[in-house]
Amino acid sequence: MPRFLTLIRVDEKNAPAEGPSPELQERMGKLLEEITKAGVMLETAGLTPSEDGTRVTWEGGELSVTDGPFTEAKEVIGGYSISQCKDKAEAVEWTKRFLATHEDYWTITAEVREIAEG
Repeated sequence: MPRFLTLIRVDEKNAPAEGPSPELQERMGKLLEEITKAGVMLETAGLTPSEDGTRVTWEGGELSVTDGPFTEAKEVIGGYSISQCKDKAEAVEWTKRFLATHEDYWTITAEVREIAEG
C-alpha cells in the first residue's frame, strides 16, 4: 500500500501566539486516534516555530547557513504526517478532515505527496 507525506503549512503571522486551543487539541486528538485505529497513521508531529529553524542552502557550488526567523516566508511547515492509504484520494480525505478540526481564524494549507518507493 502506498505511503503519503502530508506537509502542513501554516501562516505563523495569523496563528494564535498561545498555539492550538484546548478544544482544537481535543478534536485533533480524537481524529488522530481514529486515523491510528484505522491503520492509516504511521507518524505525525508538529514542528517548533520557524524562528528556531536553520536553513542550509547549496547554490553555485557554495553552502550557506541561515538561522530563522525567515521574514520572506508567508507560510512555513508547521507539522507533518506519514500515512499509509489505499490511494491518494484516501490520503486527501483524511487531510481534509484534519484541516476541518481547526477554528476559522487559522490559515492552513496541506500538501499531500506520495512517497516514492524503490
